[in-house]
Amino acid sequence: MNNYFIHQSSFVDENVIIGKGTKIWHFCHILSNTVIGENCILGQNVMIGPDVIIGNNCKIQNNVSIYKGVVLEDDVFCGPSCVFTNVINPRAFIERKHEFRTTLVKKGATIGANATIICGNTIGRYAFVGAGAVVTKDVEDYALVIGIPAKQVGWVCKCGLKLQKNESELICKNCGNVYKIDGKKLQVMIEK
Repeated sequence: MNNYFIHQSSFVDENVIIGKGTKIWHFCHILSNTVIGENCILGQNVMIGPDVIIGNNCKIQNNVSIYKGVVLEDDVFCGPSCVFTNVINPRAFIERKHEFRTTLVKKGATIGANATIICGNTIGRYAFVGAGAVVTKDVEDYALVIGIPAKQVGWVCKCGLKLQKNESELICKNCGNVYKIDGKKLQVMIEK
């Protein structure tokens, strides 16, 4: 007996591992050699694979395709219709499967609706990519990026809210976590 749910309208190819508690909803297709962690939710019309790794507790909203070369760590949120690529210069008449570039989305990151992630980039831990943004370079841990191309406009807390400056520190008004900017990186000082 399976300890996960797959809607009857979805297709799961051979050699796929699905973690317990995961729910795969309407019209999804999971291609071979894909690993999906525990307690994930895949919305309607999601395509994953082949050879993709999805961590635990990920939420992948409707109409998202996650291609070979993309890795999602634990607790990643992919908003509706966000886009991943895996070839930097595609042409229909040139085979470039040997040129796939890896895209890594680290633990706790959020990718907003309709955002595009150009292949070969890393989205940092707990980073937040705003809706409609186009990511063309790496995004730092806890960074808030928006726009086309995506530019950093602030920092976000682990809980997902924009941090407020208080003298030399950044504070989350929601949960009380305290951070400090160290060069171009954010350092957690107090985590509640």
